[in-house]
Amino acid sequence: MDKLLIRGGRKLHGEVPVSGAKNAALPELCAALLTAEPVVLHNVPHLQDVATMLKLIRSMGVVIERVQGDDCTVRIDAGALASPEAPYDLVKTMRASVLALGPLLARFGKAQVSLPGGCAIGSRPVDQHIKGLQAMGAEIVVEQGYMVANLPAGRSRLKGASITTDMVTVTGTENLLMAATLAEGETILENAAQEPEVVDLAEMLIKMGAKIEGHGTARIRIQGVDALHGCEHAVVADRIEAGTFLCAVAATGGDAFLRHAREDHLGAVIDKLRDAGVDIEARDNGIQVTSPGASNLTAQSFRTTEYPGFPTDMQAQFMALNVVSQGQSTVAETIFENRFMHVNELQRLGAKIRTKDAREAVIEGLGKNGATTEQLSGATVMATDLRASASLVIAGLVANGETLVDRIYHLDRGYDCMERKLRGLGADVERIQ
Repeated sequence: MDKLLIRGGRKLHGEVPVSGAKNAALPELCAALLTAEPVVLHNVPHLQDVATMLKLIRSMGVVIERVQGDDCTVRIDAGALASPEAPYDLVKTMRASVLALGPLLARFGKAQVSLPGGCAIGSRPVDQHIKGLQAMGAEIVVEQGYMVANLPAGRSRLKGASITTDMVTVTGTENLLMAATLAEGETILENAAQEPEVVDLAEMLIKMGAKIEGHGTARIRIQGVDALHGCEHAVVADRIEAGTFLCAVAATGGDAFLRHAREDHLGAVIDKLRDAGVDIEARDNGIQVTSPGASNLTAQSFRTTEYPGFPTDMQAQFMALNVVSQGQSTVAETIFENRFMHVNELQRLGAKIRTKDAREAVIEGLGKNGATTEQLSGATVMATDLRASASLVIAGLVANGETLVDRIYHLDRGYDCMERKLRGLGADVERIQ
């Protein structure tokens, strides 16, 4: 099992490219199932979750090719898709596999998808997916660990419906959005997720011939069409990877240019970083970040919430920054009920954090008067989920001595060659077995 060995104390300088967004690439790979024509996706990140999704749709009979000379471009041809089934042995490691349900059902009138797995950060029920598809006329039962979906006898297509989800759900919005593109009549999604990844998926579907309005707002309107065609689309840059590097540069000091990062996708995070004392400037095709180092920054309190609020996927990374900044801060997690598992590991490095409950943590920053009077000390720590892994890497970059991060397969699920990118910025990081 691979580990990351980090020797802390180096400032980050230089330029780093931000890869395509995992949370856009995964639904867009599933969107290719909606058409019998080839789809070409550019800027596809090299991630374990992406590899799993490619393996999953390939198992259905989809032909997948990496374009020669550009290993970030993938050609997907679902024209000969033979089996609309997503088996457990592939789905168990990745919750996003549920995104195959809507496209398969919309195009073939049937689908069988295993109940998903993924990070152990709390319950993320798929009932909103099921309720929405049922409102569109699907018959769905859960049996032997599978969601088995069919259209009623005599129907060849889903039917448009007005759907209001009980909560804001990104994958739920994406699944219903994809299904609605081939439904008969109009579908309206209320309480829809507004994340940039949802917008990027909608833009891809429009290129395929879908009729969609309102994406990026809480109300999306879709007029179903008879069929979709192939297209060529570039996956949007990963705002969470960009935010992670912003926090890493802020914590270590120095300056860096994040190529492809978009300021308009990171408003809540950038506002907090600027309030902390970090200099951030939007430039052509990227963001420039300059930091005096964490001991000169002011810790920031925040509460996670749905986009455009502060993202839950940046909570752990910003907490690591607060640990080594000045002052006390409070972090409230409102999205998932089990997303403070990194706290115990940060404490192993010397972080002063106390949790009031599973939803709120209070951090006493180590930085004081421009100098860190108490520093984190390197230790062996264990990654518990994807974003927790990133928080431990950030802490290791500023800790004294060596930090060994175990179970980094979590990190590989969402960060494309992170150790290589950090080394390019001057960090002393290596992958070991």
